[in-house]
Amino acid sequence: MIDLTVNARAVQVDAPEDTALLWVLREHLGLTGTKFGCGAGMCGACTVHVDGVPTFACLTAVGDVAGAAVTTIEGLGEGPGEGPEGEADHPLKRAWVAEQVPQCGYCQSGQIMRAAALLEENPDPSRQEILQSMSSNLCRCGTYNRIVKAATAQSDTPSLSRRGFLAGTAALTFMIGSGGLVSVARADAAAADKTLKPSAWLSIAGDGTITIVFPSTEMGQGSSTALPLILAEELDADWDRVVIEQLSRDDRNFGNPIFGGVLYTAGSTGVYGYFDTLRKAGAQARRLLMQIAADSWSVPLDSVATEPGAVVHSASGRRLSYGEIAALDAPLPAVTEVGEDDLKPRSAYRLIGQNLPRRDVPAKSDGTERYAIDVRVPGMAYATVLRSPVEGESPVRIDDAATLGVPGVLQTVELPDGVAVVAERLEAALAGKDLLDVTWSETAPARSYDSATDLAGYAAAAGDSAREGVTWAAQGDAAAAIAGAARVVEANYLSDYAYHAQMEPMAAVAAVDADGKGAEVWAGTQTQSWTMRTITEILDTTADRIRLHMMTMGGSFGRRTALTQEYLRDALLTSKATGRPVKVVWSREDDVKFGWFRPAAAQRLRAGLTADGSLSGWHHRVATPSVIAYFNPLRWDQVEPKDIISMRGSENKFYSIADLHAEHVVTERGARLAPWRAIGASYTSFAAEAFMDELAAAAGSDPLDFRLGLLQDNPRGRELLQRVAGKAGWGAPETRGGETALGLAFAGYGDSMAAGIAEVALDRNSGRLAVTRFWAAVDAGLIVAPDNALAQIEGGIIFGLSSALKESITIAGGEVVQSNYYDYEILRADEVPEIDIQLQVSDGPPTGIGEVGTPMVAAAVANAFHGLTGRRLRHLPFTPERVLEALA
Repeated sequence: MIDLTVNARAVQVDAPEDTALLWVLREHLGLTGTKFGCGAGMCGACTVHVDGVPTFACLTAVGDVAGAAVTTIEGLGEGPGEGPEGEADHPLKRAWVAEQVPQCGYCQSGQIMRAAALLEENPDPSRQEILQSMSSNLCRCGTYNRIVKAATAQSDTPSLSRRGFLAGTAALTFMIGSGGLVSVARADAAAADKTLKPSAWLSIAGDGTITIVFPSTEMGQGSSTALPLILAEELDADWDRVVIEQLSRDDRNFGNPIFGGVLYTAGSTGVYGYFDTLRKAGAQARRLLMQIAADSWSVPLDSVATEPGAVVHSASGRRLSYGEIAALDAPLPAVTEVGEDDLKPRSAYRLIGQNLPRRDVPAKSDGTERYAIDVRVPGMAYATVLRSPVEGESPVRIDDAATLGVPGVLQTVELPDGVAVVAERLEAALAGKDLLDVTWSETAPARSYDSATDLAGYAAAAGDSAREGVTWAAQGDAAAAIAGAARVVEANYLSDYAYHAQMEPMAAVAAVDADGKGAEVWAGTQTQSWTMRTITEILDTTADRIRLHMMTMGGSFGRRTALTQEYLRDALLTSKATGRPVKVVWSREDDVKFGWFRPAAAQRLRAGLTADGSLSGWHHRVATPSVIAYFNPLRWDQVEPKDIISMRGSENKFYSIADLHAEHVVTERGARLAPWRAIGASYTSFAAEAFMDELAAAAGSDPLDFRLGLLQDNPRGRELLQRVAGKAGWGAPETRGGETALGLAFAGYGDSMAAGIAEVALDRNSGRLAVTRFWAAVDAGLIVAPDNALAQIEGGIIFGLSSALKESITIAGGEVVQSNYYDYEILRADEVPEIDIQLQVSDGPPTGIGEVGTPMVAAAVANAFHGLTGRRLRHLPFTPERVLEALA
């Protein structure tokens, strides 16, 4: 037994002295606020204090801290606090809430612990001192600038609160379909009629509590607050009385209309897809409450109105709260249809467009938010998996004798593409995995995968005019326009495979029933529908046998969208084999080497210019595999041969180009593929906007003026460009002294538009390119939650900068070369520029903000590099080696 002092309490732990402190805190003591991110001291998610010193718990043996004072996020500050777990309160935790720092939240416990140590040593640090100190802690969501604000604010806001209420017994249950509210019942009727209550999105209890179901999944984008808020707006609900409930079943009544009713969260489609449905449902429920109140008062419906959470009759001064109406023993009127005229005008909005705090932020600021990797259930075992190093191969010989000799290891389980080690403790499973001796089949076609060879082949395909592509977008006659131009400009662009690098590695918990046909499952994924499909297919069962818990995700960015989720499959198979609940946890090395990636791509662009420098024809060829065909064959059967994941952005829809042809040259896949933030637009917009600058140069035009000339029919786009140019001081290079330069790009995602300007500096000796400032202007229609929109856009910009400057996956002999954050680097705090974002709110509906920050970034950086050096960067990422090559 090892004696420890953890959060000022003496504890005893039965673990070997070389056990990582991280596993002792998380799995022995249940202090899951300390996160596992990399196991290599590269991400900082596991940061704790040992005698006040910030320490990586993943690299610290528990025996080395015997007698020391260990403090975790739960114990930081003075306690017990007001949280449900009695966690301590601390000014930084309050500051994190006040500044709305967290997005996915997975890294934030470590961020707070690091910041607390800095402020203890230096109570008044500068921005640069904060960023330098925080550079040991990664945030894939890109919250670095908000961390600076919170660390300098030391907020005096009140103690943490979930702003939640214990739900009373529901008195009214509303069912909502894709067209809005379709039925209503009282609690007793809903209990008797089992077809109503399981599908109820909205219920109102007699105590006034309003429960709204959240139909998407939360990975940091904030829609778990934004979607219920839309319904609450039209309901005229008291937002402080609203409780949000995660939908954890595959009920297509709640499906996203954008995806044909499938429950699927991706591509900035949450608010965009559900907006009309939720508004209509809220308005119908509000009218029904008004009708019940009017009937009870024997007054006409048009004589009553609502105020937050109540119906009022101003003529008589009477008032009934929604809870009082729900509790009335009165007949329920029929649900009536509502039209656009029955919905609130924007001028009447109380909630939409306001900076209301996200409901998930407090738990993400004190370590109490639970992710799949945090789940603990009685009798649970742990499993890790040794995976085949090459896709498509399986074990042919397994020597597990040494593994089974590790204390605590229970058994091994052969899986289709690996071997699971099941143990009483996670540290035992990890140790046992290291001792497995497995011979693999070594016969898979993927043995020939090589990223350099793949990209060279893609480039050849893009440049082979005889190789026909699949038309993605076309108007006019691009070939004829280019052929008749006074001058033709051509350029080729390349981009490497890219890894999602979400902070939470893959994890799932499954407890398979004794008959093998049912299960209780805890998983964080982007889709209830495909998660349920995975479970029912693996167990050969029906959905009614499954009890699913959809968990908050520690980031995803497209990684958890696949039709079949292999980490969940592993948990189900190991639980079935062992007869007990099993938590499967992937290491960071598993997550990288078994990753599903953004595809590599080669692009060839050709365009014509008239004698006066006007654009005459645009041809964009994208040579890359089909992502949809791999990660979701069911969807591919519906959309083949057009792949929006591979091709989005190449349609160039925001410019007025009379003659345009964008085509997909479908190439062979050389890696596992999945959607990635901004999908195809992350590389197609890079090529298109870098090429736009090359065209401007060939035409002898300023890049801003050249673009404005193509936006005559897009006044909103023109305004964005002009706003961002004014903010950045475009056209005044003398103010930069030759040390920095600006680059411009105009891109978007779906119907959302963004203009961005990057300021770059260059170390010509090392080839290191740094972005010192970034300005953006974004038009995404109606903005439901402005502060969250700014956070998401900034996160997208930082994601794009990281991709542009650093991120590349290489494959050799079918094996992924990279393995962790030390050889797949992402942007750190001290590399993040100051970012200025202008939101341009327009009359249209919401069009999405989660992806729009990313597509413009790489081209803006490349164009700034040209402004500084006169050289072009045409291969993502812009590594120091490639920069030096361009300068040579």
